[in-house]
Amino acid sequence: MNGSTYGLNPKMIVFLLFMGNLISGLDRFLINYGIVHISKDLQLNASSTGLILSIFFLGYAFMQIPGGWLADRFGARLVLFISIIGFSIFTGLTGLAWSLASLIAVRFIFGLAEGSFFPAGAKLISVTIPQEKRSRAMSFYLSALTVAGVAAPLLATTMLLQIGWRMMFVVIGVCGSLVGLLYWFYLKPKKEQQRQESEQPLVEQSAPPAKGAFKVLLKTPIVWSLMIASFAYGFISWGTASWMPTYLVNERGLDLQVLGVLQMIPAVTGFAFFLLAGYILDKVKSGNEKWLGAASGIGIACMVYLMFNAQTITGVVIYQSLLPMFAAVLSVIIFSLPIKQLPEAVGGSAVGMINLGMQIRDSSLRYLSAS
Repeated sequence: MNGSTYGLNPKMIVFLLFMGNLISGLDRFLINYGIVHISKDLQLNASSTGLILSIFFLGYAFMQIPGGWLADRFGARLVLFISIIGFSIFTGLTGLAWSLASLIAVRFIFGLAEGSFFPAGAKLISVTIPQEKRSRAMSFYLSALTVAGVAAPLLATTMLLQIGWRMMFVVIGVCGSLVGLLYWFYLKPKKEQQRQESEQPLVEQSAPPAKGAFKVLLKTPIVWSLMIASFAYGFISWGTASWMPTYLVNERGLDLQVLGVLQMIPAVTGFAFFLLAGYILDKVKSGNEKWLGAASGIGIACMVYLMFNAQTITGVVIYQSLLPMFAAVLSVIIFSLPIKQLPEAVGGSAVGMINLGMQIRDSSLRYLSAS
């Protein structure tokens, strides 16, 4: 496999996926900062705001497997375009919500629309990127969420003050729609004649999955193993993102402004480690990923232990900044193995199923946090 059926350099395809995932992350994260203003304007209580924040994940989780299957069946380009335009429209509609019921409906449909994006992106990587470079492509794709995590608070604080929460969602929705148009116009498949005339033949689109292919996927051990790994890995990623700020403020007495600066350090190292992890995994001999994954899991456990037992704030930040080194490797293994080792015809379905494990984790942890 050494190319793409699309009329773009594979690097540009991965960049477009990065931009789409970045918008996806921003759309998802901004409501965490806007919810205070939303609750005041719509006069919502704590349980209502909790429902608004969590209803997205129900729709998102519901579409993981169907979204992957649709990408396998009808092609990644179509599903990506519909997904990004869909979730961008409902991001904009968030700013037009007039009641609790309307906001819940909009955020649920927003989750449904966005749920297809990640598995469809993985599908596109599987049919456009050479196998020996797919871990690097996946790592760059995944790293967009790290960038979104850094950009979201900066954008939110500025936009909430300057234009308010309603226009904030409208602006981000418009930006997402523009990226969606790039997908439609720049991810056009090349004509058969162009493929034949190319000096270096490009990869053909994978055929639609054969009848019963999904049933075979359900019987594939690696899919279930990676789904369980995704579920377990999610506890660490969600915990450090959601509980660490509270821990540092309440238990370590850290000032909120200082916290904001310090929390950018792990995000920056996380982005760098994601890119490094992809490069390393493309160089690792096939079959040895399990040992690297096991070592990464041990590394994560050690960093978490050292982080919570550090005597100084400096120690906490150092260990928290090293944690993404191991987490990035594990994350890239989880999501690149299926598109490297499984047939391209079921790549979207496999990644959707594996990512469902992480979404089950999201829902369960949010429920426990609210209890």
